[in-house]
Amino acid sequence: MCEKIKKVNSWLSSVFGDQPVPQFEVNTRTVDILYQLVRSSEARCGDTALLTEDLQQKAAEYQAEGAHLRDVLLQGVGLSCSSLSKPAADYLSALVDTAMVLGVRDTSLCSFMPAVNNLTNELLEEEKSNRRLERELRALSKRLGATLVMRSSLQEDINKTVKSQSVESAKAEERMLHMDFVTAKAKELSSRRERAEAQLVSRNMDKSITHQAIVQLSEEATALKQEIIPLKKKIETYMDLSPSPSLAQVKIEEAKRELAAIDSQLEMKMDFK
Repeated sequence: MCEKIKKVNSWLSSVFGDQPVPQFEVNTRTVDILYQLVRSSEARCGDTALLTEDLQQKAAEYQAEGAHLRDVLLQGVGLSCSSLSKPAADYLSALVDTAMVLGVRDTSLCSFMPAVNNLTNELLEEEKSNRRLERELRALSKRLGATLVMRSSLQEDINKTVKSQSVESAKAEERMLHMDFVTAKAKELSSRRERAEAQLVSRNMDKSITHQAIVQLSEEATALKQEIIPLKKKIETYMDLSPSPSLAQVKIEEAKRELAAIDSQLEMKMDFK
């Protein structure tokens, strides 16, 4: 633990330099976290140092090779940068810039061709990736359009539902108010009925004149009227008879003759058929 704290303090001092190290709570968790950061930083610094050393070595090699080629051009061919014409110098500069962009070791054709082929392959892959992304984008656009239409429809349904709920809520509230009014009125009428019944009982009222008794008597009267109707019809046949027995006998004989005539006519019709 002490070794970790020493290493962490040393690392923090090197990181902040002349600035004071911020105060922090020293416990096992914070020390472990900072120690992991120290190890990661040391590993990254080691990798950076190796990379820097490799780049410095390559730069030295390139400088040596450049000096060698310059000596060959100057001593063997008699060419120098100052002796080149303006177009040649421009071509040489463009060649060097191209080599640096392609990342080749030298400016020979054997180095340029693979680099150009690699770039061409990368370009084809990027174009293929772009076409694939365009297809996905079109599909996503269609899906987004359908989703927006669905969202609009759902929002419209929600608005309709909210409006319907508000209307139903208002109706329910109105019904509740009516129900409260009806309930209160029913209680009032029931109380008034009980008071009225109590008053009637206290006054020794005859039950035969109550509403229920009157309704029952009306129903009985209606039933008796229905029973009287056929009796009235039966009596009507005797209303024209004379009180004299002789006249009654004459009427009876006339009725018999009329009945016999009707029977004969009926028999004639039956025979005709």
